[in-house]
Amino acid sequence: MFARAARLDTPGSRSAVSRRPSPSRDRFGRFTEWVARAMGTPAFLAILTVFCVAWLGWNTLMPREVRFDDAALGFTALTLMLSLQASYAAPLILLAQNRQDDRDRVQIEQDRQRAERNLADTEYLAREIVALRLALEERTSQAVTRDVLRQELKALLADLNDDDGSRSDDSR
Repeated sequence: MFARAARLDTPGSRSAVSRRPSPSRDRFGRFTEWVARAMGTPAFLAILTVFCVAWLGWNTLMPREVRFDDAALGFTALTLMLSLQASYAAPLILLAQNRQDDRDRVQIEQDRQRAERNLADTEYLAREIVALRLALEERTSQAVTRDVLRQELKALLADLNDDDGSRSDDSR
């Protein structure tokens, strides 16, 4: 009537669980970070500059029959291509920044928790040191120093000598 329930205290069989690697849900996020990092490099700026110079050179210096973007119209195709690149680059960079903000937020929270633990540990250790100092002061105030012990012994010896002297007088 009831299906046998899987026990949670024993390992399951491998055949019951499929171990296929799941595709990364974060692939696009990593791609946006790669784009943001790549666009911020001198190599990207150099390649983009070479591309634009080659484009302008081709469409200015080559014969009219092989030109594909007219200088008289202000290099419309180049402007459109650079606008398209910028329209995709801006959101990708913002996505990468959002991911970095999320990582920074997690790191800040972990740092805050670590600082709280360190503060609690430091306060505990400070209390323990104070307790040890108080206990040590109690013991030293109760402990007899060498000078105090000498004085006490001399006083006792003097009392004994006085007692012996008074007894010897009484016995005569």
